[in-house]
Amino acid sequence: MADSKNKEKFLEIADIKKGFGEGETRQEVLQGVNFSADKGEICVLLGPSGSGKSTLLNIIGGIDNADSGVISIDGDSLAEMNEAALTQYRRRHLGYVFQLYNLIPNLNVKENIEVGAYLSDAPLDMEELLDVLGLSEHRHKLPNQLSGGQQQRVSIGRAIVKNPDILLCDEPTGALDYNTSKEILKLIEDVNKKYNNTVVIVTHNEAIKDMADHVIRLRDGAVRHDDYNTEKISATELDW
Repeated sequence: MADSKNKEKFLEIADIKKGFGEGETRQEVLQGVNFSADKGEICVLLGPSGSGKSTLLNIIGGIDNADSGVISIDGDSLAEMNEAALTQYRRRHLGYVFQLYNLIPNLNVKENIEVGAYLSDAPLDMEELLDVLGLSEHRHKLPNQLSGGQQQRVSIGRAIVKNPDILLCDEPTGALDYNTSKEILKLIEDVNKKYNNTVVIVTHNEAIKDMADHVIRLRDGAVRHDDYNTEKISATELDW
């Protein structure tokens, strides 16, 4: 997105710091992270294990708290929200996709997705979403009757059905084979185009950066590179 830097930023990350432990054993995981993202862009947080990317994603999602710094989404600062307000904000505005699918085993595909719909005042149309996800014919199956890729599609459906402003994806292809990984990345790409959610993908896979609008490289808890792709490629063309 060549003009991205001129747009009003939707997600603002300002001087985020986070450490774990006390005294000599304390480890500073995030050391003053700064970046911003536009509405509707795909942003990839790229870095090796231990770089702080999943910790940062959890802080953006309100799952964990920063020691200092400010995160704001569409002008709302998470630090200024009390616990009740933050819970409501997470429910209404944030969607999560994890490496592990965390589906409810005794609910079928449609019912698992509907769990997310109950958290929204204006959920997406279920029939349309099942079609987008490629799950219409599997709607009555239980999770143990699905492949890993299909289970991840259900997980994405559960996250996206409430039409969140931001879709947070933590290693969403980490448990999948190559071809299924590309299918899931294409689905995330399609969801982004159709619903204009801001997508933040955490990954250590270098190839995934090529489908992103915006690439943030993290190492040792700090941003090392903050770049925009002028010519991103479709997820179907990724190779690794």
